[in-house]
Amino acid sequence: MGFLKVIRTWALRDKMPIREIARRTGISRNTIKKYLREGIVEPAFQTPDRPRLRTH
Repeated sequence: MGFLKVIRTWALRDKMPIREIARRTGISRNTIKKYLREGIVEPAFQTPDRPRLRTH
């Protein structure tokens, strides 16, 4: 489960106060408020496949 999804779950479903979420995660209250207000989701990019180095 993604980190931001956990924050949203605690805040919206579990009705956990923002102060408690900040204490548990170590993130500032303002940052948590920003995440919840803007509905930010985690980036959905994937790392490109890179060729492996061959050792002889």
